[in-house]
Amino acid sequence: MKIKSLLILALIAVATASGLSAQNTTSPYSKFGYGLLRDNATSAQRQMGGVGYAMRSGRQVNVMNPAAYAGMDSLTFLFDMGTDVSLFWRKDNTGSNHDWGGGLDYVTMQFPVGKIVGVSAGLLPYSSVGYSFGSEITNGVSTHQGTGGLNQLYIGAGVMPLKNLSVGVNISYLFGTIYNDVYASQTGSTTQSLFEQVMEVKDYHLQFGLQYTYRISRKNALTLGVTYSPSKSLLGKTYVLKYHDTSTGAPDTIAPGVVKLRDKFSLPETWGAGLAYDWNDRLQAEVDVTYQNWSKAKYHQIENFSSGKFDNRWRIGAGLSYRPDPRGGYFKRVTYRAGGYYNRDYIMVEGNHVRDYGISCGFGLPAASEKTVINLGFEYINRQATPNPLLKEQYFHVTLGINFNQVWFFQNKLR
Repeated sequence: MKIKSLLILALIAVATASGLSAQNTTSPYSKFGYGLLRDNATSAQRQMGGVGYAMRSGRQVNVMNPAAYAGMDSLTFLFDMGTDVSLFWRKDNTGSNHDWGGGLDYVTMQFPVGKIVGVSAGLLPYSSVGYSFGSEITNGVSTHQGTGGLNQLYIGAGVMPLKNLSVGVNISYLFGTIYNDVYASQTGSTTQSLFEQVMEVKDYHLQFGLQYTYRISRKNALTLGVTYSPSKSLLGKTYVLKYHDTSTGAPDTIAPGVVKLRDKFSLPETWGAGLAYDWNDRLQAEVDVTYQNWSKAKYHQIENFSSGKFDNRWRIGAGLSYRPDPRGGYFKRVTYRAGGYYNRDYIMVEGNHVRDYGISCGFGLPAASEKTVINLGFEYINRQATPNPLLKEQYFHVTLGINFNQVWFFQNKLR
């Protein structure tokens, strides 16, 4: 094994992991619940509409379904990290504005343990919160700001007990802090008050997966993928800090005291299913469906901060990937991807559902190293409430992922 390279990649992961929780989300819709949810998609998968439940490739990490870990070559080590830069436009009844954000998206790695077992580990976002907007109040103004989110530090394993059948599990340490702040100031006064809700989560999360491949012929195959995450009550705490005057630097009260999350806040069960078609290891097409019964999840009201109203979430995505010739010239070895999705989110605002849809495309560009790939993607997203649009948002994302693919477990022998 190339110990020096392993140490370099480990240092990269440690140095960048702290920036994951600072992933810049810029949407007032993230004020509600746990923020905007992520679906464990890598840069390459986002280029295909965020599909992956049935994706089975020995060339990239697929955290969306841990059963896929068993499909890698027994001599391969994968390291994948991605970043995101976002431009957005927002419009409501008060006018329009635009801004940009971004940051580290994920860090993952995968390696074999024997011929039928693959193991993966990494850091992924579960949800993200980021917003800032103002409103008028009696004799003054108020400003609403939010930051933070929940992250997943995971380790998972996939095993292939039978030919063409694999099963797997991800075990995640779910952690993070969410801040929801309300600043209030009176006209003509230099004093500014602050009401801050803080939620700290420290818990575990499970995901189980299965994949089965049916060989239609030597060059054609269908793969069915299914995942399941059980519902669970969250562990952690939440509290509200009240600052009569923010210039003092210390809260006046903690009300209504520290509240434990257990039995008051929870995550729903999640089902995912996908069907993928593969032709000659060159063309891949996939359709995915995700369902979460958020209407049964708990989210307790704390002080005057909204408890929020949730509804069941469902998402459908489809994607296509094509590589003309793995052994041809450079542009024939490039992977061309495209996809789209529609998502009815779990968030409800004033009786309106929040929904978004997106289209994406991108390229898997072979690097100087024969198996390392640079995944450059572009994504357009439109988000708004329905039937009353409330706030209309448009996003343009540029994603960059670097997938290091190395033969680390092969040792040359002198004959």
